[in-house]
Amino acid sequence: MQDLQQAWTVLQLGGPMVYPLLLAAVITVAILLDKSYVYWRYTRPPGPLLRLAESPASRWADLQSQVAALNPQHHFARFLQAILQHRGSPPWWIESRAGDEAQVIERALGRGLWILETIVTAAPLMGLLGTITGMMDAFHLIGSKGLVAPKGVSSGVAEALIATALGLAIALVALFGYNFFSRLQARTLDEMERIGTRLVDRVRLEGDGAGGSHETA
Repeated sequence: MQDLQQAWTVLQLGGPMVYPLLLAAVITVAILLDKSYVYWRYTRPPGPLLRLAESPASRWADLQSQVAALNPQHHFARFLQAILQHRGSPPWWIESRAGDEAQVIERALGRGLWILETIVTAAPLMGLLGTITGMMDAFHLIGSKGLVAPKGVSSGVAEALIATALGLAIALVALFGYNFFSRLQARTLDEMERIGTRLVDRVRLEGDGAGGSHETA
């Protein structure tokens, strides 16, 4: 508790720009925690489901039961359900429905990333603004009183350094989080596209096989 009080006392030396920077830090942490929960709870595809989707010898009923066992809000469950529900339709229709669902999932996965991207740019600028105001206060004291108030001068320099350091630290955390979840989003969508292509190709092959056997008969 005492360490937190000391940290807060040091941050207060950073001047008024510390408060919007702390708000940006809280927003960054909230978005990162939310993204982590969403990917852990609703995005990780179960191994058995992937094996069934990729195996041409698996039964549709087994795949349907695996999808039904997932949370209805699970992204892979929603995507595969869009394919399974229209399995009897022409392949182009299945691709269209799966593509629509993939776009909805992409928007859900990308929610909040633009805020992180904004914080990556805005936090250093806010820190720079704190630097400028702190140095202005320090130079104002030097110009008006010379060096008779060294404590006031050092306070202005401290304000400049703390605001800059805090802005850069927040921007770095937001940048790493943005890059990590952007890469995770791209990998998830690529996985969905790959599985969707396998299933649509399977529907196409089964349709061709059924057509060929009908003609032979």
